[in-house]
Amino acid sequence: MHLSGTVMIHDKAPNRSLLVVILAGATFRQGYDGIAGWTDDPQDGLRDITGAQLTETARDADFYHPLHLKKLYSKFATAGVEEINGHNCYALEATLPDGSVDKLYFDAASGLLLRLVGQRHDDTSATKVQEDFDDYKEVEGVKLPFTLQQVDEKAPFTIHIDELHHNVDLDDSEFAKPAAR
Repeated sequence: MHLSGTVMIHDKAPNRSLLVVILAGATFRQGYDGIAGWTDDPQDGLRDITGAQLTETARDADFYHPLHLKKLYSKFATAGVEEINGHNCYALEATLPDGSVDKLYFDAASGLLLRLVGQRHDDTSATKVQEDFDDYKEVEGVKLPFTLQQVDEKAPFTIHIDELHHNVDLDDSEFAKPAAR
């Protein structure tokens, strides 16, 4: 299925995040205000995120995630060198506090993260997910991926980023769970 739409991601330090996806006229939103997580979509409506899904949402909302790897993972083990899209990568197995393991692939030449393989939870199950990061560009001195590809059991998707802005003034209320309709 080839769908095109708009994805807006707002992140605010230290741990606030809002994702808005608009596809075929339908709006899907997921937010985290530093304590609580929520989703709002046409099928399930507004609901709280709980359990393992909330833990993952909180971890993803860490604005300084790349700098906090030693805090987010309890153990690291080298897993050799593998090729990802023509790049030699150092593979690391990173153990999360719950005992699950993410596999991270860092480009041997640049040090940039090119792939992350781990689990993602929804309300009822866990799914193995592969996320690829590509087309890194420097924005105000920071290299960030402008292409994100995700492959899981449900449906693969690709996000191409057109614009990225730093230091945008975002009010904390933007990340709060909206009132029930």
